[in-house]
Amino acid sequence: MPLTGRLLTPAARRHVARMVRAIAPTADRLDRRFAALLRRRRYNAAQIRAFLAITPAAASRLRSLPQFLEQVEYNGRRLAKLNVPPAAADEVLREFGGLLDPVLAGNFEPAREQLQLATVLILNDAFYQVREAESQAFFGLCHAETEAAGLEDLLRRVVRILTPAFQASAGRLFLLDRPATGKLARPLYIERGKPDERLIADPEMRGRYASYWSYPIGTAALLQFGFRVRYPWLPRELALLVAAGERCHEALERARMEREIRRLEAEARCVEEEERRRIGRELHDEAGQSMLLLRLQLEMIERDAPEPLRPRLAETRAIVERTVDELRRLIAALSPAGLDRLGLESVLRQLAARFRKVHPAGLRLRIPALSERLPRRTQEVIYRVAQECLQNIAKHSRATQVNLSLSTADKSIRLSVADNGAGFCAETARNQPMSFGLAGMRERAALLGGTLAVRSAPGEGAKVTLQLPRSSAPVTRNGKNSRTID
Repeated sequence: MPLTGRLLTPAARRHVARMVRAIAPTADRLDRRFAALLRRRRYNAAQIRAFLAITPAAASRLRSLPQFLEQVEYNGRRLAKLNVPPAAADEVLREFGGLLDPVLAGNFEPAREQLQLATVLILNDAFYQVREAESQAFFGLCHAETEAAGLEDLLRRVVRILTPAFQASAGRLFLLDRPATGKLARPLYIERGKPDERLIADPEMRGRYASYWSYPIGTAALLQFGFRVRYPWLPRELALLVAAGERCHEALERARMEREIRRLEAEARCVEEEERRRIGRELHDEAGQSMLLLRLQLEMIERDAPEPLRPRLAETRAIVERTVDELRRLIAALSPAGLDRLGLESVLRQLAARFRKVHPAGLRLRIPALSERLPRRTQEVIYRVAQECLQNIAKHSRATQVNLSLSTADKSIRLSVADNGAGFCAETARNQPMSFGLAGMRERAALLGGTLAVRSAPGEGAKVTLQLPRSSAPVTRNGKNSRTID
């Protein structure tokens, strides 16, 4: 049951009703004197209107006491948002009581005290309702920052928190490609039918609501709300809007910096891959050709050499052949040149064939034919993760069975490498320095908007799962220069 319905007994309500009927003939004069007193106390017009709505004179104009108590509750929330504390409201009501003394001439004292007490209790309750709602909104914003999956998820959560906090009917947040200019560069209150209504960015909101708030978040975003009634913001609401805007601005700046870091990391990875390809080409074109020529020369010398020298020359030629094989392995590891020529499936099968030569474990492959060619960077990341996994298995796992599978869906591609070997503590291994270890694999996956999960425990084998998007997710645009977060 609401507080307004529990404060007065039926008998008390009857006495209060008789009292306010006695006040009614002088209500206008009391309001004028009270308003003058409040102006002398330097209250502003909005605060004076709220105070005038919570006096016994205001009760005398309404049809019932419950209606008056609801009005007190509403204006109590307004006073809280106008930064008037309960103690100040109590003091002001006592001053109104001084104006009321000559009118009632000592009559209705119990009714006056009960109405005064009920009004003060409702004002206190309304004040703390407002403060609690503000605290909940700030808690929600902090929680959103820690729980959000990404920038757009965070901003979507912010809109969902602030829209009910301001009792708005609709809320939108627009990510801007360029800073807002003109009136949109500052906080703006807009009413339906006024010229500024054209500044509401969402056509579905424009013209639908009685009033709007528009608030710029730095230079990167614009926050707008729609209200079914004319509702200019109050000081506490503007303060909450400013605080929320600051948090959003910080989140946007962090996201911008993270995007810049990811861009630089991506460039570094591209440079690294290009350098790998360059070194691989040079090894193939220079050292590789020289080694092949050396093997040919040794073979010719071996044929013409005296019999006692032939065994030693054959041994030297065998060393050169092993060096050529190792050089080919290094070239393949440095740069999977076959990706462009043969495609991902063939290169993974070649990788598996090389693994079988150096490790006795059974390797089961499950690689379907891809319906369309993946981007070069996606293929490189899949190859590198598969390569690193098989190298780690060969060096450390003592596995007898390895499963490598590649699967595709409409929007993603998934690589899974699992073994039944010795396993390891994934948390410990994550922090060990490797040329291309778990941290490197995760970085490469993240640069393409993907994820890499590792599941392992000592004695229980290991499973590495890479998931990458086949293409970037489409961005919903609103107008020429914004993304809408609803």
